[in-house]
Amino acid sequence: MSDLTPAQIVKELDKYIIGQDKAKRSVAIALRNRWRRRNVDAELREEISPKNIILIGPTGVGKTEIARRLARLTDSPFIKVEASKFTEVGYVGRDVESMVRDLLALSINMIKAREQESVKNKARSIAEEQILDILLPEPKDRSDMDPDENPDASVPPNTREKLRNMLRNGKLDNRYVDLDVPEKSMPMVEIFSSAGMEEMGINFKDILGNMIPKGAGKKRKVKVSEALEILAQEEAQRLVDMDRVIVEAIEKTEQSGIIFLDEIDKITGKEGGSGPDISREGVQRDLLPIVEGSTVTTKYGPVKTDHILFIASGAFHVSKPSDLIPELQGRFPIRVALHSLGKQEFVRILTEPRNALLLQYIALLRTEGVHVAFDDAAIETIAQVAEEVNNHTENIGARRLHTLMEHLLEDILFDAPDMAEKNMTIDQAYVDAKFRDIKEDEDLSRYIL
Repeated sequence: MSDLTPAQIVKELDKYIIGQDKAKRSVAIALRNRWRRRNVDAELREEISPKNIILIGPTGVGKTEIARRLARLTDSPFIKVEASKFTEVGYVGRDVESMVRDLLALSINMIKAREQESVKNKARSIAEEQILDILLPEPKDRSDMDPDENPDASVPPNTREKLRNMLRNGKLDNRYVDLDVPEKSMPMVEIFSSAGMEEMGINFKDILGNMIPKGAGKKRKVKVSEALEILAQEEAQRLVDMDRVIVEAIEKTEQSGIIFLDEIDKITGKEGGSGPDISREGVQRDLLPIVEGSTVTTKYGPVKTDHILFIASGAFHVSKPSDLIPELQGRFPIRVALHSLGKQEFVRILTEPRNALLLQYIALLRTEGVHVAFDDAAIETIAQVAEEVNNHTENIGARRLHTLMEHLLEDILFDAPDMAEKNMTIDQAYVDAKFRDIKEDEDLSRYIL
């Protein structure tokens, strides 16, 4: 669990997300409260529930990115779920719990990957010995050997070390060895969904999987370099204590998990005006026990949701948070409105974050030996066009910049490998020329930008 202060959390979020200071403060406080809870007396600890958040704002203003970056800061299990999915046929009711199972599966994979990384050197060392055994096999039958004879006479002591040095220096990489490689079984067609059956202790995948024989290992010739990787991966998996991983993953899911419920406005009765309102309210009531705190049965064991942090988001164009059922409203005490983005925010998004869009394109073209620079006037113009297109068509926030940049640099991205001139500056004249016709034709801009 991270011990970052709220100010430090906001500072980290500022490196990737422009503006939306109020939203950043709210999630920073919610995250810090988790740390505070872990440091209060045990008797009171279980009584402190997380302060779930609803982020209100149009698409492309940073709602999902704030939650995702928050999870990365703390190495927390994080999943994004579209609430509207639960209103579709076949998704009502019982499958709402599947998001908790998915969160646990993600947590298990995170911890398993970390553990495999920690035993990587040991696994590679074991794999190295196995490769040497293949290259220098021991005599199969020693019963007929003279007792006075050196049992390893067929393999001089220094030969193995010489071979080991050659292996480590890559001199044997292109040699071939015979290796038992486990065959991947054919993927089963998933006729039944196991979601919702786990509470009865039934998992159809496991049952059907046991009925169908697993693919046996097949001996084939592989390069030494490939064999080393295969054996190292197998050993890393053997060295990991999966029972301990599962216990730790359940604890991490319960105490640090973050579930991002997107499009929560789509499950209010007033959103959209189509489809049965009762279905949407039914989904809200199915979500309620999980958000309130309940125990979800999984094939790895029960998972309590009492202290999972739920961050919901929605545009709320037609509806508003008060249109949710009162019980669910009460479980999201913090509501934050995110503002739409304009020209000044777009300029900053293009240039300031560590993963700024311009930096990404500059880096991509540099791989072709092409060095591109953008002058200030060009950046201002791109931002201005983004604002204008958002105002005249659908407002998709910062996502508009991706479409604009692809159209602006299309010719350069296509011709880069064959360009004679490897240094170029994108100026305002270039930007104006690329966007002029599209800006003037609103119908064209709807299709292209």
